[in-house]
Amino acid sequence: MKQFHFIHRVALGLCLLFAATPGYAQETDYVPTVGQEGKNVIWVPTPQALVETMLNMAKVTESDYVIDLGSGDGRLVISAAKRGATALGIEYNQDMVELARRAAKKEGVSAKATFKKADIFESDFSQATVITMFLLQGLNVKLRPIILDMKPGTRVVSNSFDMEEWKPDQTTVLDSSIMEDTSSWHTAYLWIVPAKVDGIWKLANGQIRFVQTFQNVTGTLTIKGKAMELTGKLDGDKISFNAGGTEYVGTVSGNTISGTHGGSDSWKATR
Repeated sequence: MKQFHFIHRVALGLCLLFAATPGYAQETDYVPTVGQEGKNVIWVPTPQALVETMLNMAKVTESDYVIDLGSGDGRLVISAAKRGATALGIEYNQDMVELARRAAKKEGVSAKATFKKADIFESDFSQATVITMFLLQGLNVKLRPIILDMKPGTRVVSNSFDMEEWKPDQTTVLDSSIMEDTSSWHTAYLWIVPAKVDGIWKLANGQIRFVQTFQNVTGTLTIKGKAMELTGKLDGDKISFNAGGTEYVGTVSGNTISGTHGGSDSWKATR
């Protein structure tokens, strides 16, 4: 009888210990619910077909550092890691963070896929080469000035929600027939952070005045007193524009643009 009571007390003690151990219940029982409330948005998982499409649009490789803003169950971060990229998920819900960590461990990519509990608006993600997100349009717009200050060429991919006046460089809409469910989330938008060229640049024989609206440029090219209107576009640190029937291409590096025009002649502008 005494032995029975001793075993009973030990078993009861272990149950109380596990129940009181932080994270034990979450590790064994936590299952997220579609539509559950988060800090700024509800949680809805991104269909895997769209995850792969987003990563394809961003051309993610093993040399990339991918940061997912609001990483949820971690599927996008894990998928990026499976491609060899280093990936970080920023998520406000600690239970989701732990869930994602367990999933990364199960998939064998914990060394590449990491997660942290944090507020995206209080986080530094400036070192990312690729940003992914599934946030509401208002949040995208709030993040827009931060993203535009990132290194030119940074790729940004959003599930379903755009950035209003900043039009995407690419839009992909998946056919519902290839989706694994009937989800309405089947559109992805890609932006490439443009270099900042707005203003006046000096040439050896004139000047360029760029008026920049996100990745689009207009303005005036003046050579030896002759002014010509220009229109063009930025693709990261690459710029191309047409003025007076001549195509100009170049690379922006800080306060210098170097390139060619007319197919072979070189040009250089500074500010």
